[in-house]
Amino acid sequence: MNKIKFYFILSMLTLALFSCSKDKEDEVTPPREYSVQYATDIKDIEEYLNTYYIESVSSDFDIKITKIPEGGNQVSVMKQTTYPLKFREVDLHGVKYKVYYLLLNEGKGQSPCNVDDVFTAYKGDYLQQVTTDGVTKLTATEFERSETPQQFFQLTSVIRGWSEIFPKFKTGTYVSNGDGTISYKDFGAGVMFLPSGLAYFSSSSGTIPSYAPLVFSVKLYELKRVDHDGDGIPSYLEDLNGDGYMYSFTNTTLYPTPPASNPDDTDGDGVPDFLDVDDDGDNYTTKLERSYKDANGVTKYYDFADIPLCTGGNGKKRHLDPKCQN
Repeated sequence: MNKIKFYFILSMLTLALFSCSKDKEDEVTPPREYSVQYATDIKDIEEYLNTYYIESVSSDFDIKITKIPEGGNQVSVMKQTTYPLKFREVDLHGVKYKVYYLLLNEGKGQSPCNVDDVFTAYKGDYLQQVTTDGVTKLTATEFERSETPQQFFQLTSVIRGWSEIFPKFKTGTYVSNGDGTISYKDFGAGVMFLPSGLAYFSSSSGTIPSYAPLVFSVKLYELKRVDHDGDGIPSYLEDLNGDGYMYSFTNTTLYPTPPASNPDDTDGDGVPDFLDVDDDGDNYTTKLERSYKDANGVTKYYDFADIPLCTGGNGKKRHLDPKCQN
């Protein structure tokens, strides 16, 4: 009897210990508040900009950014004037992010909009405060490098910071060398400094730790236009105010307080034109409204450079009502 009692007590203790252990394994630390983390990120980014300098920029716009040695008199990235530091403000997660970037070369071709695809070489570093022997220092660690890109990146599928800064650059030109390689020139090149809220935030990725601000040096070789709603109009041509940026504000997690109106939404139905198959809300799909008849009765298609100024029955002139197509 005593033996049975002993094993019963032992089994109960084992079960209790196992349950406690499992409970601890199942505990999930909630993500930090975006605004709280951003305060830390921007402090680290600005410390980096004030304590590192541009050591060199090659003729091919390879940039080397190095920490200013103790007692050094090098001019920091923040204060140098050869490539004046710029920034873009991004409203997301209820936070107004300040995104710094350097424009090493603007480029001579076309600029992508924030929903296009880009063909780019890049190098990425993450920033982290590291404590050694009781001393905490900001470090920059390279995590990835792609000098000979093999594919286009969809700006709608990569980290948000890329889609916010790539429209600041333009493509260049390229020629085939006859040996299977290609040479690029006159391309846009620069560096972007991204808070973690516009990168991986609370998720780690590869060797990148969670909540790490990222520094990307990039070269924009080429772009590919995309037609997201399949209406026959490339999405960049549905950027009605021409600022290079289009957004859908239906996600209240990303946009807790969306703007009252979307400048790229013709019919005001909450769906931006680049995602809307009926841009003007007349119950005729935009795809069927792309053709018109000229003065000779010949059916033609808009080339988006010389669209006839017919306003149609609803007062809109971006995409025409069938009543105007004669």
